[in-house]
Amino acid sequence: MKKILPVALLLLSGWAFGQSGFKLKVSGEVPAPLELSLADLSKMPRKEASLKDKDGSVHVYTGVSVQDILAKAGAPSGKELHGENISKYLLAKCKDGYQVLFSLAELDASIADKNVIVADTMDGKPLAESKGPLRIVAEGEKKPARSSYQLESLVIGQIKK
Repeated sequence: MKKILPVALLLLSGWAFGQSGFKLKVSGEVPAPLELSLADLSKMPRKEASLKDKDGSVHVYTGVSVQDILAKAGAPSGKELHGENISKYLLAKCKDGYQVLFSLAELDASIADKNVIVADTMDGKPLAESKGPLRIVAEGEKKPARSSYQLESLVIGQIKK
């Protein structure tokens, strides 16, 4: 037992160190590209979203509204979402190469009632290393296909003619 404890502490400190250097990148067609640390995200307003997993269990995730993150980067919202801006989208990219797409309009509270967050906890606990440190959670969707693990970046783009 005495030999296991130092090894466990070393592994935990290595995991914590790896997570402490993590930055969520927000880039693309925004006036103020961002790199947000986990500490930066923890200081932003918190929101919850429920999600049913593949086995039918419902979990409560806590994190930051995607709309709040996009606002910090200067993405168009509200009255600005018309004309060319209505064709803008958000591409969420994950560590394993998985990508999901949302229109900016569906994420905007002035247009839709969609609750999409960047979560760092599930049921009050940090996400497991294999699933985190962040997950995008799209509440209310019939399948969790756009609720993706290991979120690394949010890229704002626009459909071109």
